[in-house]
Amino acid sequence: MKAALLSAPKSRLEVVDDIVQDAPGPGQVQVRVSHCGLCHSDLSLIDGAFPAPLPIVLGHEAAGVVEAIGDLVDSLAVGDPVVLTPCPPCGTCYFCVRGDTSVCEKAIGLATGTFADGSTGLRRGGETVYRGLNVGAFAQSVLTTATGAVKIDADVPLDVACVIGCAVQTGVGAVLHTAGVEEGATVLVMGLGGIGLSVVQGARLAGAARIFASDPVPERRAVAKNLGATDLIDPAKDDVVALVREATAVGVDYAFEAAGFASLVTTGFFATRNGGTTVCVGAAAIEEKIEIAPAALFTASGKKLLGCVLGSVNSLLEIPRMIALWKAGHIDLEALITRKRPLEEINEALDDLRAGRGIRTVLSMG
Repeated sequence: MKAALLSAPKSRLEVVDDIVQDAPGPGQVQVRVSHCGLCHSDLSLIDGAFPAPLPIVLGHEAAGVVEAIGDLVDSLAVGDPVVLTPCPPCGTCYFCVRGDTSVCEKAIGLATGTFADGSTGLRRGGETVYRGLNVGAFAQSVLTTATGAVKIDADVPLDVACVIGCAVQTGVGAVLHTAGVEEGATVLVMGLGGIGLSVVQGARLAGAARIFASDPVPERRAVAKNLGATDLIDPAKDDVVALVREATAVGVDYAFEAAGFASLVTTGFFATRNGGTTVCVGAAAIEEKIEIAPAALFTASGKKLLGCVLGSVNSLLEIPRMIALWKAGHIDLEALITRKRPLEEINEALDDLRAGRGIRTVLSMG
């Protein structure tokens, strides 16, 4: 099959047509990929901010149609339209049973590029090829567990639905599930890419009274305003902490770092009120450090720092819910998509992402 392959860190992706994929085994399905969004997490692996096993097929924000099913699969059928998820819950491990499905112990492929048993189902010239971020959707076809493909309504366009797979689940989920933002709260969102703009929409859904949206790109701030942001901040010109604390008198209730920079976690921490919460949504480079004195967490502060994996959601529940909210006009998926390209233009799309041009580019697998 055709796929975009990363063979060395910090290199251009090569579109090849000789990847061999196994047939689905027990509990697995094969999905013909229609479209895949380009996420900053893919770029982090390509540019070496996170280590990755090589060679690897990246891409984890995708939608497609089931084309084959393995034994023991009764939740899907050939022809079902689906959105793929990078954190498929097994339903039986310690974390799934207690409701922490986004950190399912069998979804180790986020780090290893393999299934739980160490296999990948992908080869090229006899050599193992890895599944980027537990999906590997910069390809014509994906092999995943049955819970990694979530059925959606047939009338939903796949080039729109794909962004739910990562950006929307993560951003909206970070607000509703990780942080539990309550009605009337004040919120700061730092970074207005696909995930950050989804955080803005999540804050609006939660009934936040004031939503501060910070990004150096004017076009992204304009989109944030259309999606519900009440106050726009240019961090290249404004002191985010001073501005927010002056506007609220005490600091915001919640701050969300959605750009993948550890320094912004610190900014969020100091922008929140005593007892406030900062959520680390973006994936900062592995060598970056969050610099906050331990005393700042307990000396008359009581502030909280929260980690976030895929918005702390159960994808089997959240993906259909996001579709329903989109159909009802409560969230805007199309606003996140600023360009569509064929898979063959993936390197140009990556250049756009590095330069901060647009929000989400959606790739067509052809």
